[in-house]
Amino acid sequence: MKKELLGIRKEILVFLTHKIALPMLQLVRRPNAFGYTTDELRFFPAGTLGHDLYIFLKERNLPLLKHYARHDLKHVLLGYDTTEEGEACLQSFMLGNGRISLPVLGTVGYSLLTMPEYWAKMKSAFSEGRKSNPIHSWRWNEILQIPTAELRKKMFMKNKNNDH
Repeated sequence: MKKELLGIRKEILVFLTHKIALPMLQLVRRPNAFGYTTDELRFFPAGTLGHDLYIFLKERNLPLLKHYARHDLKHVLLGYDTTEEGEACLQSFMLGNGRISLPVLGTVGYSLLTMPEYWAKMKSAFSEGRKSNPIHSWRWNEILQIPTAELRKKMFMKNKNNDH
């Protein structure tokens, strides 16, 4: 019974993110929000955010979705996987980082209601987001050539003026 409930919970989360949030993002974001193809990402220098995104997508057999690329870049940058736990923690981080949007609030709210086993990790992710420099306004297309490790350091630098 528990396994069935966990499966339903996962199906609901996938439905909310891929059938509700993604179509909403496609309506409100500019059509060319992400200007690279998977093949172009493959040829970015190793260790850069762009190449790491390519590896992330390839390892998970995921397509590059132009309207979802910034979300996937955050998975890469923050190190959260595409599991239920990873999605809950990513959105908790973003909420703590000051990002208030319907997808963030919806995912965090849904996760709080249905995933008590991840509450401690979500709280930790939220705290990390609060301690980090804001990343939502980073110019994602412009930082793909920067090493991922360097960007992670900049997230946690004390100087709050890390506008990428």
